[in-house]
Amino acid sequence: MSRHRSLNWNDLRMFLEVARQGHLSSAAKRLNVDHSTVSRRIAQLELALGTKLFDRTRSGLALCDAGRQLLRHAEAIESHTLSASKSFGFSDGEGGAVRIAMMEGIASLYLALRLGRLQASHPSIKLELVTSAQPFNLSRREADLFLSFFKPASRGLHTQKIGEFELRLYASPGYIKRHGMPAKIEELTNHAFVDYIGDLVAIDAVRWLGDVIKNPHIVFHSNSMIAQHQAAVAGLGLVLLPSFAAARDKRLKPVLVGKVSVKRDLWLSVHHDLQDIPRVKAVTQFIAKLVREDQDFLNGLAS
Repeated sequence: MSRHRSLNWNDLRMFLEVARQGHLSSAAKRLNVDHSTVSRRIAQLELALGTKLFDRTRSGLALCDAGRQLLRHAEAIESHTLSASKSFGFSDGEGGAVRIAMMEGIASLYLALRLGRLQASHPSIKLELVTSAQPFNLSRREADLFLSFFKPASRGLHTQKIGEFELRLYASPGYIKRHGMPAKIEELTNHAFVDYIGDLVAIDAVRWLGDVIKNPHIVFHSNSMIAQHQAAVAGLGLVLLPSFAAARDKRLKPVLVGKVSVKRDLWLSVHHDLQDIPRVKAVTQFIAKLVREDQDFLNGLAS
């Protein structure tokens, strides 16, 4: 089959973004171009290759076999282009967007409260904070940085452990008045809890309540840690929360202090191809330094 035109990097760049976003409109926003431009470039690319690259589904665009094959080549070209830029000292400056991905709780109740410091020192960086209960794939550029409670196994990542945090049991004064304050771990079998929805947990590291009690009596489930927090405040049951989320909340009281403590590591990951880009490097260094300096607070040793 003849080809009507040769491939060019701009078409491949748009293809990469559509493949990663799954929607033309989302890709257009990331690329700062019109929706019609992305649609036209994808059509031109399919014409040049003589094959369809995407299947249209209810949830968006999904790569077909040819699209998955092209994705491997396009990612390799992108990687080589970035490597060549670094080798010859090219830089797009420190300005631009950096997308940080992590779980909802640490994003909303810890990092977002401290990002003003980064904005003050690097005003040209536009921050995007993405939360999800699912792991992020940096190889598919779903984010530039990933702060996680586990060490990602994906290849091509630069991953460093930057600290840890502690979780403790909490209850509202109303709950304690009705059900009493447990004095021993064994008494927890007589109490109610709020926790994650088991079949929606995609990251085993957040199954932390299982580190404290086996087969707890759960009266409220949510895939949101913030919703669990508020349910505990309402008196539904005990909740295991990171101390950074509850330490300053006077509506909750710590339970079994010194007897119940769960720890989780914090890992910061960036794709090798992005780690030396000035804006990504600046955000990486900021988060790593922030977490290391806040270890006492994150481990419940300081308020």
